[in-house]
Amino acid sequence: MAFKHPLAAVFILFLGICGAISSARTEPLEIVGFGDSLMAGFGLGPDEGFTQKLEAALRAKGHDVTIANAGVSGDTSSGGLSRLDWSVPDGTQLVILELGANDMLRGVSPDITQKNLDAMLAKLKQRKIAVLLAGMRAAPNLGADYQNGFDAIFPKLAEKYGVPLYPFFLDGVAGEPALQLEDGLHPNAKGIDRMVERILPDVEKAIAVIQGNS
Repeated sequence: MAFKHPLAAVFILFLGICGAISSARTEPLEIVGFGDSLMAGFGLGPDEGFTQKLEAALRAKGHDVTIANAGVSGDTSSGGLSRLDWSVPDGTQLVILELGANDMLRGVSPDITQKNLDAMLAKLKQRKIAVLLAGMRAAPNLGADYQNGFDAIFPKLAEKYGVPLYPFFLDGVAGEPALQLEDGLHPNAKGIDRMVERILPDVEKAIAVIQGNS
């Protein structure tokens, strides 16, 4: 179809470009919560898990985001590394990386855990996906040497890759029976609320950096 008036054609083209830009701007920021049972929502209802409540909290503060739950109960850093590529789809803009608790509970050498997390961070950096690294802490009964080696993993890697670190994913919940399931390991719904409340400012900062770079 030929346009009789060149200005009309230009105007229609302009509207099309504006529409495409507007559509791109309205697409939500894609976040993936990648981790183990703490991320997966072990023992919780459909809307009680960390990713669901974090998404709701961010949306309540005006952030247009979607958070995919890529948590797998029982997952170790080795398991996470093996599934990272297909669990974090193209288009993801931020990964909240939370792994290591099961390594610690199984007494896996901190060197192995660090190597696996290092490889994951390298893969995500290569894909130009931002990361918020969620740290874990070793149980004291594993001994001072293990505890020191394990706890040092997360700040070391955050510094190496220049990613923000949330030092302890279970901050405010660990050691609080009223915020845990009967197993004493996993957060209950109230515990998830506490976790979301505490990590929310760090997630907002990560989002602001992404939006500032786009």
